[in-house]
Amino acid sequence: MSELAGRRLLVAMTGGIACYKACELVRRCASEGAIVQVVMTPGARAFVTPLTLQVLSGRAVATETFDLVEEATIGHIRLADESEAIVVAPATANAIAKAAAGIADDLLGTVLLATRAPVLWAPAMNVHMWEHPATQRNLGVLQERGASVVGPGTGMLACGWEGPGRLADPEAILEAIRGLLSPKDLVGERLLVSAGPTREAVDPVRYLSNRSSGKMGYALARVARRRGAEVTLVTGPTELPAPEGVRTLRVETAAEMGAALAAEFPRATALIMAAAVADYRCRQPAAEKIKKRGPVMTLELERTADLLRALAARKGERVVIGFAAETGNPLAEARRKLREKQLDLVVANDVTAPGAGFGADTNLVHLVGDGWTEALPLLPKDAVAGRILDWLAARRREAAARRSARTVRPRRRAHATPR
Repeated sequence: MSELAGRRLLVAMTGGIACYKACELVRRCASEGAIVQVVMTPGARAFVTPLTLQVLSGRAVATETFDLVEEATIGHIRLADESEAIVVAPATANAIAKAAAGIADDLLGTVLLATRAPVLWAPAMNVHMWEHPATQRNLGVLQERGASVVGPGTGMLACGWEGPGRLADPEAILEAIRGLLSPKDLVGERLLVSAGPTREAVDPVRYLSNRSSGKMGYALARVARRRGAEVTLVTGPTELPAPEGVRTLRVETAAEMGAALAAEFPRATALIMAAAVADYRCRQPAAEKIKKRGPVMTLELERTADLLRALAARKGERVVIGFAAETGNPLAEARRKLREKQLDLVVANDVTAPGAGFGADTNLVHLVGDGWTEALPLLPKDAVAGRILDWLAARRREAAARRSARTVRPRRRAHATPR
């Protein structure tokens, strides 16, 4: 199930050519199960029709402050109160300026003044309008009041100029919306996440690797960022785009991944080792392409370093979470890893189970801790990431409660004064 399912979103469209791209945003939100209410300014209606957005959202579009039907329930207040998040996309320079000044001369302005929901601005305008000091100052004012901003993107603009000013892609806006609606229970955490496979050279054109897609590690980085953590992702070769707002370091070999993790580990508060690091590499990779000679070729392999064991050995107060992607009996291997590598949690799965293999968008896992095991149902990998991070957040709350209890000194009993 999508994180947006059942959530009440208000998407406000203001007058710009990027309105045609915002239609796709509305469609995507609705397709993920969100209850989408569209508000359109007169300028927006010059580019796309309310009927288009009504079809995409499945709801009547709100356009006027003083509507005979809506004002029976004071429509702008109802819209403000019902919305869990408000997204202004596209947000023109004019709309940003009016909101910064608190002007409420149309439906959108009144909703923005009345709402207590988080507001996300997705600017779209000419590059010079975007760079103008007034626009930057106005946007700064909105951010000081707690608003969030996504984009703009950079590229060729409808006006013919090139530079920043494009409406952010719908997926980037969707990710920002998910962040607005996520609990911020990981604020203060500095998560180090590894993902993907590694590649070990055989010769200049061949390598040893595995089937890991990196999707589980990327989901962990993405969801942790939504929940307020500062995240560094160390990733082997994948085709996945870097998660929004996540510092991403790309490596290739096990040795490169080990060096990157070792450099980042000292400032991390938790490590989640989701990468499928190669266990072996060629002892001596060939300097030139190996030619086909004979029916059999023998490669001499050597063990790579156990990165997780080495990092866990110096974890101190850090939380260290490992993965056990196995066939047959993943729980036995998970318990061995938990014990021998001094881990706090192991996420175990059988990669041969339907829906749980490498490259799938879902996973079927067990969470294995010290003396306990929890079986999760088949879930999207973002949801699996959420359950793992729920455990981390709960552990942090328990640790904070213990520290608090230790600092509370018992009150001394009062002694009666003898008469």
